[in-house]
Amino acid sequence: MSLSATEIDELRTAKRLLETPGLAARISNYVGTPIEKGFALLPKRWNALVNTATRKSIAAALDAALWTMDKRDAPAPSNWWHKLAVGATGAAGGVFGLPALALELPVSTAIMLRSIADIARSQGENLGTPEARLECVQVLALGGGSKNDDGSETGYFATRTALAKAVSDALKHLARSSLAHQGAPAMVRLIALIAARFSVVVSEKAAAQAVPVLGAFGGAAINTVFIDHFQDMAKGHFIVRRLERAHGAAEVERTYAGLPPAR
Repeated sequence: MSLSATEIDELRTAKRLLETPGLAARISNYVGTPIEKGFALLPKRWNALVNTATRKSIAAALDAALWTMDKRDAPAPSNWWHKLAVGATGAAGGVFGLPALALELPVSTAIMLRSIADIARSQGENLGTPEARLECVQVLALGGGSKNDDGSETGYFATRTALAKAVSDALKHLARSSLAHQGAPAMVRLIALIAARFSVVVSEKAAAQAVPVLGAFGGAAINTVFIDHFQDMAKGHFIVRRLERAHGAAEVERTYAGLPPAR
């Protein structure tokens, strides 16, 4: 069944959100931070450090942010509360610089996942199901491409396709167990795939914070842009999911592809 005019407008909004500028551009526009210079200040072993930190943060946040989430319907997500909370962790991290990332990132990720889940719930997702919970975690993969991606793997639907097998395996695991058991191979693989993409924007965030000009204010501002970026990804993603439940995935993807590029 074709989408109505109102639903096409909603899908157009989702496409605009999902194709907005990346985190690095947003940070530069918001706080004027020269991220390119920041990358030069990062430690040589930064890639390995950030990959480890992101994997641990996502695994820890699964329980802290989603499995304890109130599953009742809510009229609207509490975006500003979550932005304030993440801004506070960024301010604390900004005081101590890059060494604080390993402590700050798990907290920020957990708050961000709660915000994503809140948005999902407002779009009709049933957070009592493993599928909805894993869809929340997948949003972290929408903010940046893996270093192994080619040009055909960086779009919204391409990213979902790249994660589909890992998500399916994780759902099969969760169907057999009432707990996440993050050490299970299916969960480890999914977390690793998401972390590979999430680490790209974490590196951009850290590069901005590495420039010693803004201090605690800079940490708070950067974290606010960080969560705002993923709130946009979440809203766009769960609008698409809601329309897919009504019209089927193939019809929504076809209509999405036919919309003009976001400006």
